[in-house]
Amino acid sequence: MPVVDGTVDDGFEPVVAAFAENFRSRNELGAACAVYHHGEKVVDIWGGYRDLAAESPWEADTMVHVISGTKGMTAAAIALAHSRGLFDLDDRIADHWPAFGQHGKTEITVEQLLSHQAGLAALDHRLTPEEIADTEHLSDLLAAKEPDWIPGTRHGYHAFSLGWYASELLRHIDGRTLGQYFAEEVAAPLDLEFSVGLPEDTPADRVAELDKFRPVTLLRNLDTMPPRFVLALLYPRSITSRALNCLDATPPGDPTAPGFRSVEIPSANGVGTVRSMAKLYGDLSMGAPQLGLDERTMDALTTVPAPPTGGLKDLVIKIETRYGMGYSKPHDNFQFGRSDRAFGTPGAGGMFAFADPDEALGFAYAPNRFGVHLKDDPREVAVRDAVYQCLG
Repeated sequence: MPVVDGTVDDGFEPVVAAFAENFRSRNELGAACAVYHHGEKVVDIWGGYRDLAAESPWEADTMVHVISGTKGMTAAAIALAHSRGLFDLDDRIADHWPAFGQHGKTEITVEQLLSHQAGLAALDHRLTPEEIADTEHLSDLLAAKEPDWIPGTRHGYHAFSLGWYASELLRHIDGRTLGQYFAEEVAAPLDLEFSVGLPEDTPADRVAELDKFRPVTLLRNLDTMPPRFVLALLYPRSITSRALNCLDATPPGDPTAPGFRSVEIPSANGVGTVRSMAKLYGDLSMGAPQLGLDERTMDALTTVPAPPTGGLKDLVIKIETRYGMGYSKPHDNFQFGRSDRAFGTPGAGGMFAFADPDEALGFAYAPNRFGVHLKDDPREVAVRDAVYQCLG
């Protein structure tokens, strides 16, 4: 049995037990979990191995790529920019970024983009690291995109594109990319070990290796993955496939492939400690006293947004979803937090991090062995449930 290490406050021992049970009965390789409650770190644990050979223990400073979990971190940067008056949610993006208005996109608002309603989920070709690194070239590609549906009528998970569009909006207003803004305005003030893209001077042994599965594995797990999503993902011309398989990598949806780790993919290649994610969500859960968000921004984060006129069925991942301010929100088939005021982001492989304003709680869990669930991975759920058991 791998050793579980770290610290836990009195009363939160069941979280350690649930975390340890993942190694005994749920095929865990390596993972970390952290919880902040009313501004205090009450759980900070890790265990298992950071390498696929199971020879190098996961350590206190081990970092992990969280792929889609990156959206929750960078959404905090967008929330901060909103709080500082850089834009309003009902602003038309084209008013800040004129080239964006091509092909009938003049009326798309910031709120529609952050709610995955802009119709810009699928990209027209697979991007190389060089294209992503060329900010002006990438900006031109994004601006030239035609919507896949009438904006505001439906929503669909903007798996990669959300971060790039948000970054260009911010860059045209502030001058900095989203990764730069996050580093300077969010990570530095909160002393977070988390970045968009892996800094080149990061020691290789600090970053956990990911035990990912092959796409064919999805076909063997249609009991845990939505069948329509899996079939759409395997059909190259579908919105689903073009939204998720948009990198010129092997496989084409892997933002941790060589060449893609160090460029900015604000939706998908964030890397850092699980502790840092929980710390940020913990601050957000209390109204962001350290980050410094105003009341209108916190209202936007905690309010249940109006659904698109065509309903809650997600055109990309083929299940009902709710989104707001760049975050996932609780709904009938994805319950987290004490109420629908909670907000967070699940990520590929089973990670999940969120803020629960009703409990002033920030939670983060991330493994390095990928599970086959879009949400509610049993390992994460076991640890999350244990946290709420401790809260009563």
